[in-house]
Amino acid sequence: MIASEVLQVGAEQFGMMRAAPALGAVLTMLFMARHSPMNKPWRNLLFAVSGFGISIICYGLSTNFYLTLVFLFFEGVFDSVSVVIRSTIMQLLTPDDMRGRVSSVNSMFIGSSNEIGAFESGLTAKLMGTVPAVLFGGTMTLLVVGVTYLKTKVLVPLGLKDINERKL
Repeated sequence: MIASEVLQVGAEQFGMMRAAPALGAVLTMLFMARHSPMNKPWRNLLFAVSGFGISIICYGLSTNFYLTLVFLFFEGVFDSVSVVIRSTIMQLLTPDDMRGRVSSVNSMFIGSSNEIGAFESGLTAKLMGTVPAVLFGGTMTLLVVGVTYLKTKVLVPLGLKDINERKL
């Protein structure tokens, strides 16, 4: 909808839009293979999810195709950082006797998240319109980050080992 209605581009440009987040994610994963985001994981997670939300809002506001590619690229960058941090925290901080159960529940939610997200996005776009739905999604992401920060401020300056020792 954004490609055809807002940017008024064709299939080739739409393909570039679909590839931009993946390119951002791949390049970021290669960077993170050398530079871990786990020195202050909670702080970095909040930054990454905030960056994701801001990228989505900018994507929703953009009317320039090339600028849209940049915003989609950064969506992939921030999402990949978030995925690495969340996956690492889940593996390292889950008690051994709970790891299988936690992993299975996590897999169930991760496995269905794209379908649930597609349903939610389609429904929101139908109710609000395409661009307002995108802006709403990015804004809600930032709201969740804000509430999470307020409830978990104590974790922000801590390293992974410190978080594990607190057993919050």
